[in-house]
Amino acid sequence: MYTQFFGLKESPFSIAPDPRYLFMSERHRDALAHLLYGLNGGGGFVLLTGEIGAGKTTVCRCFLEQIPDNCNVAYIFNPKLTVLELLQSVCEEFRIECTPPHSGVRTVKDYLDPLNDFLLAQHAAGQNNVLIVDEAQNLSAELIEQLRLLTNLETNERKLLQIVLIGQPELRTLLARPEMEQVAQRVVARFHLPALSEAETAHYIAHRMAVAGRAGEVPFDRKAIRQIHRRSRGVPRRINLLCDRALLGAYANGQGSVHSAVVDKAALEVFDEPRAAKAGMPKPAEAVELPVLAAAAATPLPRWLAWTSALKPVALLGSGLLVGAVLVGSLAWLLRPSSKAPAMAGTPAASSAAATSGAQPAASSAQAMGQPAAKVDEGRGFTRNEAEAWRELAVRWKLQLGAGNPCVQAQQQQVECFEQKTTLTVIQLLDRPGVLTLYDRNNQRSFALLTRLTDKEATLTSAGLTQTLPLPALLQTWRGDFATFWRAPPEYSGKLRVGASGAAVVWLASRLALIQGSPQPGEQKRYDALLKSQVSAFQLANGLKADGVAGAETFMQLNRAIGIDEPRLSAGQ
Repeated sequence: MYTQFFGLKESPFSIAPDPRYLFMSERHRDALAHLLYGLNGGGGFVLLTGEIGAGKTTVCRCFLEQIPDNCNVAYIFNPKLTVLELLQSVCEEFRIECTPPHSGVRTVKDYLDPLNDFLLAQHAAGQNNVLIVDEAQNLSAELIEQLRLLTNLETNERKLLQIVLIGQPELRTLLARPEMEQVAQRVVARFHLPALSEAETAHYIAHRMAVAGRAGEVPFDRKAIRQIHRRSRGVPRRINLLCDRALLGAYANGQGSVHSAVVDKAALEVFDEPRAAKAGMPKPAEAVELPVLAAAAATPLPRWLAWTSALKPVALLGSGLLVGAVLVGSLAWLLRPSSKAPAMAGTPAASSAAATSGAQPAASSAQAMGQPAAKVDEGRGFTRNEAEAWRELAVRWKLQLGAGNPCVQAQQQQVECFEQKTTLTVIQLLDRPGVLTLYDRNNQRSFALLTRLTDKEATLTSAGLTQTLPLPALLQTWRGDFATFWRAPPEYSGKLRVGASGAAVVWLASRLALIQGSPQPGEQKRYDALLKSQVSAFQLANGLKADGVAGAETFMQLNRAIGIDEPRLSAGQ
């Protein structure tokens, strides 16, 4: 009803599970990394808990997409079953044929024996088996005991079945009972998914609006977003319900933006707020600033996922798509003007949008962001010679480059070139100086070395010239071309994936084992499904596309995790 009014192609806040709207906060990525780690736990239980609507299903779907090809999966979505019904469901999910008993009456043994034979056969074939139980807070004590007994199916080397329990907080309470001690001791990984923070709530709203087709700033002012976070308690499903009703209310009143009063009224209708207030509504969270481009240290995972604390990866705020397809695409639309609705008053996004409109020069962009006026020098100060820019970068890497191809010469010194179109957020994530390609008004190229990048400005150098630019001014001349160096493993000749072997694979496996505190692999290590899952977990923990393929970006972050000496962008706010 309100979609056209707000410049949308469809409703952005439907509660239907649409993968296009997938938003993965830092907490969701941590939860997913725990689940993937649990796959390598050698059997037992993996727990994921969270409030209703917190995104457990979202994480579970991502988990299913990342499970290695050598894993068979059984998924139980309704655990309100008898023991026989549970075992029957597990066998059906694994497509195990169970011979009807002669007596016509099924027993537990009629299902356990075929299940055990199946698991043993799959183990011999190199396959792993995972049982996922959703809504696990509804499991009876009898069913939990049966699941525990299933984890007893094993060989001399390992358990044959990994069980993942996903449920509401009551599941933690259930397993904390004294009579559940045997089960609790078999939990190899657990994670409780909290609600979104206020900043994440803002990014969540912006992400969904952008996917739905909004080409300008979100039509919620800062106070409205604060109220949405307070009223929804940061629970994604409640955010959807509240935002949908608030947009409808603003549309009915002919308002191009949503204010806090509209949110309050919508909350009364959606959540039956008077009764909620009597029951003790939570106090509003502290207000936080919402920068255009955030670079926040992620919450470290436990010691057994030490790479996250070692890396302190940049949280990819403004994205949420696991594959990174949007990443800082939100920055682009935050910086574009909107004719449909006013910008969020007082936010950096509003200033940026005004600063980058066609009628404003780059100097005005800087003033709009509260910074000294600056503009790109139309290429006159920066070099037109790309090789010269590469050589300036090489100085920071202590490389000796002559007049030939810089990448060929770098390869001879065990250093590779990395060139692709990317975003400022990815550059912050990689945290290394690099060559930017800039374009003047005549579409002529020049090249500059990016040496510093913050959430507001970038510092470029070239041939002795240094300029510090507000990000809107930079985006007027930069189209995403970024190039840099990185140190490759021995005998690296391209991306590593399942089936690969050689020194580069051994190097990758040994460094991941070093970070995780696991035994070192042998010299004949191959890139198998287990290594792929370990790479995927590492990628997820560090904001990369979790495809299990080890390419340049994965090795850059791995180099950083293990302390390999590589130049970094200058610090500064």
